[in-house]
Amino acid sequence: MFGDLFEEDEDFSFLSNSSNITGKKTQPKDSEIPEPRGLTRLSGLRNQGGTCYLNSLLQTLLFTPEFREALFSLGTKDLGSLQEQDAPDSQVRIIPLQLQRLFAQLLLLDQQAMSTTDLTSSFGWNSNEQETSQHDVQELNRILFSALESSLEGTTGHDLIQRLYHGTIVNTIECEECGYVSERQEDFLDLTVAVAGTCSLEESLCNMYVEEEHFDGDNLYRCGACEKLVRASKSAKLGKLPPFLTISLLRFNFDFSKCERYKETSRYTFPTRLNIRPFCEQHNFEDSVYAYELFSVIIHKGGCYGGHYHAYIWDVDELGYWGIKEKEAKKTSKLQETESEQDPLVALASIIAETGPNQMVPVDQMGQKLLEHMGTSWNKTYRKQYGAIRKFLKSHPSVFQLSSDGSLVGLTQSVPQCEDYNQQGTRPCTPEKSQAETQGAKHWFDFNDSTIQPIRERDIENQFQGKESAYMLFYRMSQLERPQEAKGNPHFGVPEHILHEMDQTNLELQRKRTKSDLEVNRIVVHLHLSSHYRVGNGALHPTFLPNDGLLEVIVDSRGTVEDLKQTIFKLLGGSLEEQILSIVKVLPAGLHIFQDLNDTKMDLVSAGVTDGSEIFVWDGKQVGGVFIQKGAEFAPILLTILHPVQHTNSSSLYSESQRVFPSCSNLKDIQKELAGPSHEKPLLCFPSLENNGKWSFYSSSDANKTLKELGLTDGSTVLLFDSCQDGEAFLAAESNKHFDQSFIRVQDWCKSQEEKREIQICITPSTTIHDVHFKALELLQLQESEDYATCLRPLHRSGKLLPPVPESLTIQEAEVKSGCTLGLCKGKAPKPNEIFLYFVYGTDLCEGSEQEIILEETLTVRQSLNRILHEAGLSGNVGWHLRRMDWCYEVGEALSDEECSLKDLNICSGDTLVITEGSLPPKGFLKLSVWLYYSQTQQNSTNHVVSYPADLQELCSEDPLTQDSENSDFFPVGQLEVSGDSLIQDLKIQMMTLPVLEALGVPSPDLLRVWTLENKCLGKILRPPLLQISEYKLGNHAALCVEPLKILECLGPRDLLLRVQLSVPGERRYFPPEDIVWDVSHGCTAPALVQRIATHCSLPTDKVEIAKYFPEKYEWLPISSWTQQVSKKRKKKKPESLQGAPYHLKDGDIIGVKNLLLDDWTDFSSEIDRIAKEKHRLNTVNNNKNHPAEKLQHKTLQSNAKASSKARKAETSLSIHVGVFR
Repeated sequence: MFGDLFEEDEDFSFLSNSSNITGKKTQPKDSEIPEPRGLTRLSGLRNQGGTCYLNSLLQTLLFTPEFREALFSLGTKDLGSLQEQDAPDSQVRIIPLQLQRLFAQLLLLDQQAMSTTDLTSSFGWNSNEQETSQHDVQELNRILFSALESSLEGTTGHDLIQRLYHGTIVNTIECEECGYVSERQEDFLDLTVAVAGTCSLEESLCNMYVEEEHFDGDNLYRCGACEKLVRASKSAKLGKLPPFLTISLLRFNFDFSKCERYKETSRYTFPTRLNIRPFCEQHNFEDSVYAYELFSVIIHKGGCYGGHYHAYIWDVDELGYWGIKEKEAKKTSKLQETESEQDPLVALASIIAETGPNQMVPVDQMGQKLLEHMGTSWNKTYRKQYGAIRKFLKSHPSVFQLSSDGSLVGLTQSVPQCEDYNQQGTRPCTPEKSQAETQGAKHWFDFNDSTIQPIRERDIENQFQGKESAYMLFYRMSQLERPQEAKGNPHFGVPEHILHEMDQTNLELQRKRTKSDLEVNRIVVHLHLSSHYRVGNGALHPTFLPNDGLLEVIVDSRGTVEDLKQTIFKLLGGSLEEQILSIVKVLPAGLHIFQDLNDTKMDLVSAGVTDGSEIFVWDGKQVGGVFIQKGAEFAPILLTILHPVQHTNSSSLYSESQRVFPSCSNLKDIQKELAGPSHEKPLLCFPSLENNGKWSFYSSSDANKTLKELGLTDGSTVLLFDSCQDGEAFLAAESNKHFDQSFIRVQDWCKSQEEKREIQICITPSTTIHDVHFKALELLQLQESEDYATCLRPLHRSGKLLPPVPESLTIQEAEVKSGCTLGLCKGKAPKPNEIFLYFVYGTDLCEGSEQEIILEETLTVRQSLNRILHEAGLSGNVGWHLRRMDWCYEVGEALSDEECSLKDLNICSGDTLVITEGSLPPKGFLKLSVWLYYSQTQQNSTNHVVSYPADLQELCSEDPLTQDSENSDFFPVGQLEVSGDSLIQDLKIQMMTLPVLEALGVPSPDLLRVWTLENKCLGKILRPPLLQISEYKLGNHAALCVEPLKILECLGPRDLLLRVQLSVPGERRYFPPEDIVWDVSHGCTAPALVQRIATHCSLPTDKVEIAKYFPEKYEWLPISSWTQQVSKKRKKKKPESLQGAPYHLKDGDIIGVKNLLLDDWTDFSSEIDRIAKEKHRLNTVNNNKNHPAEKLQHKTLQSNAKASSKARKAETSLSIHVGVFR
């Protein structure tokens, strides 16, 4: 019932490799060395994917010292050895051995988190599903104890679980007449208490072991002594008390009214010290016997469908470093310091005290002194809360003393002066109090898989309620005392051979960590000697090949600058004692010195030496006799200098050169060096982003700015002019030239050559299409005449020609973009009052079959139709009408108002019109197609429908539509034009004039039933007869179906017409359908429908089963009266309606009926349905074979949908496999 109840919902992203953001080298994941223990000096357990429940229980058992020591007391004589587990006929107790080994690792191994894979493998959990699925920790506790008992059978530790956890419950029943008492003992390893309906553990225990149950009234007890039914009382008490009391809290329940699971999150308290005397059978022992102390709380966080376990555990032996005292002392000191800094009383008193004893300070200077003292003004920091500074001083007369005129302020005699005040402040720190509070506190830790944090005992109160709350409680007897030598000693009780194994493992771990640290901290620096470099163009350059003077040195990044010096000097033979080391960088201009490594005691990382750093060895002053300017402010910047080229035939507009300048150089000095001192106005330009990358002059205010302030870096480009006038003229010419560079392409489409001739024409936004057309004719050497007109048409990227562009428009108005392609084609361009349209014949709707025409936008739809028919060569004698093609190339609504103009109908250039056969009815009239409905399975005597099979075959045999019709139940009988204001009765009268119906000889329109026909399926019935046709909103060219009747019927607005089919008993088929009318005004419910059908079939209601038929799926859906739905918000039943989901009952639906008196087979499907389903399946298979791509896409969508929805895992049983030891 509680499948997936404890499915884990956790984020294990911390298990993956994080990106290396510190620049240090990282080891591959497979070769990672486990991290050492953290500050708590305790080890956690790694989560295998969903084993947090196991980790929480294992940590609880580890920190149960008596259990841990009893397990370690079992030697190889009892358990065997892991080395012998593969030997034949070996009696190795694998589970206790692996548990011993894991406990030893957690106690002694210097590793942050241990793996439980060896232990779970000994459980027989080898499948991934078993490892990653989470289970109930309460269930695991019982199963693990059972497995340990089975594993320890026949050893000295066979009673380990019984000795520590076993208790008894004494159930008694006392006869109230004779006083006879019947007792029965019940064993337990843990107590299960209910959380629902109680608020504390004491209340739950009281309900179980204090209150009595009375047998009286109809619930009497048979007394063994009286041998009769008597009144009695039943009670339960705790008998034998275990040293360790385990209590399981039932927080997960099932709500049978809602049929859903839920978690009890209400407040449920439990004490840290529990007195169990009131619940025990014996009360004559000392209080210490009944006193228990809480030492572990396993917590579940989440809901009933997912969550996470962790545990709060008391470190009884104080094996870990708690650290709460220092942590809180630092926090308190920091808080007091912050409060003192933020207290204006302390700040102002300190300022006055600094002036000397009994000194006064002008009040109007206090604001300035406060700004100098704290770096913030009174108005900005304190005015909003305390008001003006003078008002604040007056409000504290016990601290501040104002002069008689209020202009001076000093401190009162009771306030400490100068150093005393500054040291004490107003809230002196009392660490003794903090230490006193923590003296003797229990050391609690939060064990959360591999993470362990120290907590206070009062933090347990946070787990009384909510989604994260206590789930299991572990108590230990208070009289259990620990030996003094066990305090803080993780080696206590561990066997020598395990100690030796852990020591060896720690040595191996240390060796691997040392090797790994050396590898991770190993860096390579590149060494440059000054003797191999010269100074040139503001930077250092090698005198030989670039790599000739380069040496590589491997050092430890944890070393100091002195270590690096000694390594380098040792490499160079110690001949460079007067040399220093400097960090240099390779820049585009060359090598530059940024920082000297003068502090020999500084570590390399702090000094900026990292892997790949460049180190320069020199005397610290000059290179090759040239003085060197070092530092980031003198870093050389390589600039590209452009100079305009005038009066030349070169294709290049600029001459280019590169110059190097220090980054601290200002713009004025650079211009002076490049152009000479005679120019005062700026001659340098920069590419301005605000001006779309065009050149702009530097302003006069930029003259004193440095290259760094101007944002110039290596590779930046500047433009230099000889004079300011030359620059302005050049930039103006460039702007005009850039403006004139816009162009379009024109292709020659007048001739049918495969490769179109193409030309380019320069344009501006104001150029007209007429000018472009004229220029294109000129360049393509084409002549235009009245018989040979041409126009320009944009070319789509697919190669299709778009509608022509009117020649009166400009490039900007026509939205022709620069660089696009126009086609010069035969035909005229539309005038301003004309539109260009496509038209296509209604039976030829494939794309590419369109024809083109230009029409005046003032033409009416009728005039446009005539022009299009003339252009298409179609006769106007046959009725035609126009329809508009929509954006997805499907025929849309008809242009029904033929007197409306194209402009009024918002028909634009490029639209496509469809010529459709058939004239439109007059305005206000509907053109309806009429079909005759006749089912070959219907019978006259049952459903009152007239049968004319012979007449229909004779009338419809010559109709090709009838012969090709897939559904033989419908026969076309003609078309009608009726007014929308006509009544349904008038419509029936006109239908009777149609040849087929007239030949059938229907005597009255009241004997006609009219349906709407939707996709060759019956829709709704048109009723009542005096309702107008327009009320049904049929629309033009709607289809109606007429059904002749034999008996007069008058359907009301709340009547449903259903076709009922009675099942043939014992066979998979049905009798022909019968029509019944059901009044749903009193409710369209399942019981009402069953009653109506039972009455019609003359059957009792309890012997009738009904179902609705879905012909498109060939399936039946049973209709049951037990389909009421419950609203979660109002807790009330919704009124059931069969007209809603899932039945959607409507006129014409088929209802199958089973007579349970004769037929107990509740399957409604028939043989016809089976054949139809099989045929549909074969068609689907054939379609998939013919369209494999569509099938693949469908499967991909299905897989994506499955992946997106989180499917809950199937419930798996929890078990531990144990060998046979007897």
